[in-house]
Amino acid sequence: MALTIQEIYQQLRLPSELVEGGDLDVHSPINGALMAKVACDTKESVGDKVAQSEEAFRAWRQVPAPRRGELVRLLGEVLREYKHPLGALVSAEAGKILEEGLGEVQEMIDICDFAVGLSRQLYGLTIASERPGHHMREYWHPLGPVGIISAFNFPVAVWSWNSALALVCGDSILWKPSEKTPVTALACQHLFMMAVERFGDDAPEGLSQIIIGAKDIGEVMVDDERVPLISATGSTRMGREVGPRVASRFGKTILELGGNNAIIISDKADQDMAITGIVFGAVGTCGQRCTSTRRLFVHEAIYDEFVARLKAAYGKITIGNPLEGHLVGPLIDADSFNNFEKALQKAAAEGGVITGGGRALVDQYPDAFYVNPALVEMPEQTSIVQNETFAPILYVMKYSNLEDAIAKQNAVKQGLSSAIFSTDVRETELFTSAVGSDCGIVNVNIGTSGAEIGGAFGGEKETGGGRESGSDAWKAYMRRATSTVNYSRELPLAQGIKFDL
Repeated sequence: MALTIQEIYQQLRLPSELVEGGDLDVHSPINGALMAKVACDTKESVGDKVAQSEEAFRAWRQVPAPRRGELVRLLGEVLREYKHPLGALVSAEAGKILEEGLGEVQEMIDICDFAVGLSRQLYGLTIASERPGHHMREYWHPLGPVGIISAFNFPVAVWSWNSALALVCGDSILWKPSEKTPVTALACQHLFMMAVERFGDDAPEGLSQIIIGAKDIGEVMVDDERVPLISATGSTRMGREVGPRVASRFGKTILELGGNNAIIISDKADQDMAITGIVFGAVGTCGQRCTSTRRLFVHEAIYDEFVARLKAAYGKITIGNPLEGHLVGPLIDADSFNNFEKALQKAAAEGGVITGGGRALVDQYPDAFYVNPALVEMPEQTSIVQNETFAPILYVMKYSNLEDAIAKQNAVKQGLSSAIFSTDVRETELFTSAVGSDCGIVNVNIGTSGAEIGGAFGGEKETGGGRESGSDAWKAYMRRATSTVNYSRELPLAQGIKFDL
């Protein structure tokens, strides 16, 4: 049986003052009900938090990295203990099905495990010198306070991708969550402080802080020169504003922005696998993932048969309260619903044939925005297809030549995730080659959603070029220093230069 909001708060041991008496009303997209009133920051309080974060950084960078990893290990333990109520809170505040809420918390646990191992592997290099009696070394040092901006659709996982790495790298963290999902952020900070209590005095005050508010509050953190790195996840529009502001003060950014993701279905595809991957990718989280499947290119030889099967699969989708076992929950708010409607109207005007669409369950949930996922057969890749709509709309098109399908897949401004379903190794190898997909994520025989924390997450072009989570993404949270050491009794100059005094 689904937990009530109050039961979730009780199980998380969330202090009542965090969710009561504030000036920001937080409504659940499931039914539109008020779930919290949280306190917003002011521009002055943001400045104070940045100052405290800077002071915490000076202390934290001196703590040995494996010891820093111990704090992250303890955070992973706390997350394991509170996985179910935190996952339920994610579902209630973001409108996800419970399995996805729990899965998001599992991602947090996984990245903590990854970061604990990383705390003993912050390796530099020993580099050969051209000068006798010399050697060169490369060091990686803590960078400073890291500002994290997250979106509503993954309200906790994205924070953990950044914070777990930043903490073991020796950085302090400042988190500005979406104003649509601040309660999960406050809950994560509460759980983090539980880990700090177990960890002991090595964790300085202000090591992790939350900044609540709208765009103007986030801008204060973005513009502050004391924050050397801003990691921002959200829309391309947001990235266009954040990137130049940070660059103007010579700060660093990790930008993970929009994705207009495509799947190519070969005539040699395993169609059963493909149907599953497409449906989950297109309608999971009500199409509100940055990796959601938005475009589908199907080989002309199987197009009619395959699209008929896809429509049949769409007919089995259940829509409703995501805490009650339905596959598709609501859109986040009225603006998202209006964008959904406008996109379908434009698609129809550009020759699209629409199956599905329209608002659902309006009598049962008049203050929420449930929709019927839409499948739109398009004659070609028109202007609306080339724009990302954050909603469950899947544009379907034919192709005859794989090279042409890859070119069409790449012919959008975003470059996050992509996939091909094919049992022909020559096709799959072409797709993953230098002349294949131009995305940061290039999948074979799985869909566009469901990235694992072991790999670096992010994309190219208007997706921003940043990388979060696994692989060597940790290097973005550190500064690099190259050191040349002369252990000889001479001072030869580089490139053989002679300089006599």
